Formats: sequence, structure tokens, C-alpha cells
Amino acid sequence: MSEFTLEARQLACQRDDRVLFSGLNFHLYSGQILLIEGVNGAGKTSLLRILTGLRQPDEGELFWNAQALDDLGAAFYQDVTYIGHSNGLKDTLTAQENLRYVQALATPALSIDESLQQVHLNGYQDTLVRYLSAGQRRRLALARLLCTHKTLWILDEPFTSLDRVSIQLIEQLMTAHVKQGGMVIMTSHHETHLPATLVQKIELRR
Repeated sequence: MSEFTLEARQLACQRDDRVLFSGLNFHLYSGQILLIEGVNGAGKTSLLRILTGLRQPDEGELFWNAQALDDLGAAFYQDVTYIGHSNGLKDTLTAQENLRYVQALATPALSIDESLQQVHLNGYQDTLVRYLSAGQRRRLALARLLCTHKTLWILDEPFTSLDRVSIQLIEQLMTAHVKQGGMVIMTSHHETHLPATLVQKIELRR
């Protein structure tokens, strides 16, 4: 992968006449994970929505490779994938069909079978999502990270519904991604065991 940078300058976010955060700055480089911490209501999800373009900051700017996101338009989002609280899966489709739909909208990376194997869902290719457990659905959602080429993974509580073994698995996949030049921005209420040398943290306070 090429070298990438994401910079935030003086970001501010307001909701219902209440300032969630202001004056927020960070600089993320290829090979790094940004862990966003804070209590409920501190603005973690709102910050991720700003980073994914789902809402605009009330103040401040974002820069991708030193270019303002407002000037880049869709070019930035070709490098980004976002997985929020919702898994974004279609219950009436199989695991394989859900991933095939994702691959049709982006540049494929691992095959669907390889992606499912990586998240320990090998053999569930033809299983309808409605019959998967909550943990299996979350792992299927995270398999989207593997079956397309995206530099920046933005993840809102990625460990929701996962057991300890599955959390370790996803942490290993994140670590491998950044060691190959990728980037991860994530929130989490769980204690993480990611390599400290790869992680920088931001704590949002109400």
C-alpha cells in the first residue's frame, strides 16, 4: 500500500444546542490505529459519522493526504470502509450473497470463501443471515473488511456481540491490516490488546 495520512484540524460537533467536542486535532498515518474513547454521549459515534461523511463538522476541517476532504469528494470514500453499530446485512440473503453484494461495489481483495474462513465462518456460505447467531452476524459484517481493498477501516464498537476468542481474532486482523500499511479508526467499550506501538488514543469528554 502507498503511504496515507488523515488529519483533523479543530473539529467541533454540536447536537441539540450542546457541544459534544471542540478543538479536536489528530494526525493518523499508514500503519496506525486510532482508538477513540469516552463515556456514552461524549460524541464518539458522531465523530465517526463526520469521518465517514455522514455528517459535516460544525467547525474544523479534515485532510486526506494533505488535501481537504471537501475538495476530494468521492475520491476519499473509495479508500474507506465503515461498519457501524448495525451490521448492515440483509437477513434474506446468504452469507455469501451479502459479501458478493459488497464486492460488486468495490475492488475485490480476498475471495468470499477466504474472507469467511478468516472470520471462522467457513461452511456458512449458503446459510441465510437470519439463521446466524448475533456473534456470527457480527463476524460476517467484519468479513466485509477483508473481501474489498480499503485503506482506512472506520469501526464503531466492532467487538459488539463477540466472545473473547472472536475479539482476539478481529484484533489480529486489524493488526495485520495496519502492518501492511492500512489504517484503523475505532471506538470500543472493551479492553483492547492491540500492540501499543500501533495505537494512539483520543478521549472525548462531556
